[in-house]
Amino acid sequence: MIELAGVWRTFAVGDARVQALRDVSLGITAGEHVALIGPSGSGKSTMLHILGCLDRPTQGRYVFEGAEIGAASDEARSLLRRHRIGFVFQFFHLLARLTAQGNVELPMLFAGVGLAERRERAEEALASVGLSHRGTHRPDQLSGGERQRVAIARAVVMRPALVLADEPTGNLDRHSAQEVMELLESMNRQGLTLVVVTHDQAIAARAGRVLRLADGELA
Repeated sequence: MIELAGVWRTFAVGDARVQALRDVSLGITAGEHVALIGPSGSGKSTMLHILGCLDRPTQGRYVFEGAEIGAASDEARSLLRRHRIGFVFQFFHLLARLTAQGNVELPMLFAGVGLAERRERAEEALASVGLSHRGTHRPDQLSGGERQRVAIARAVVMRPALVLADEPTGNLDRHSAQEVMELLESMNRQGLTLVVVTHDQAIAARAGRVLRLADGELA
């Protein structure tokens, strides 16, 4: 599904050049559960941004589902993010003024899905994360674990092939973290490809494969 070949990512900081990624090559097959670990500044976020088409390699190739993505147009990359890649973040990024249902419907609104279908699919997504009874509640009326489950429902409502989870348990207590990981792993067992960035060794150990980054290189 994913192939990175000789990927570098360089940033200009004043007069200096910082190598965030250095000659990274790897493959991730469809249906894998991969954890990405490493200290702060190791390049994890940069890697995630490239995988999620939020950034481009300075050098090297990124192939997603057989297509070269690194040099694709902004429109093509936007469509890929919309339909094939879901994102789950540490800080949830839910819109405070919308209900749980409204937050889950949002990606479909941008994709032009009709109202009736949006509502039906959002209800199904909330049911899949055990929150059918909380659809009319706003984020400030939900616990941290519930907010993350809403975020997961939003990430998968467009039925993506890949979910990128950036520290998905970082703001949760141990019990809520366990529930969130069990939910993501259940979706992975149904065929969803899952890449989790984490500092938590226990969370990383749940993955089928662990990738370690250090100074922008795969260790």
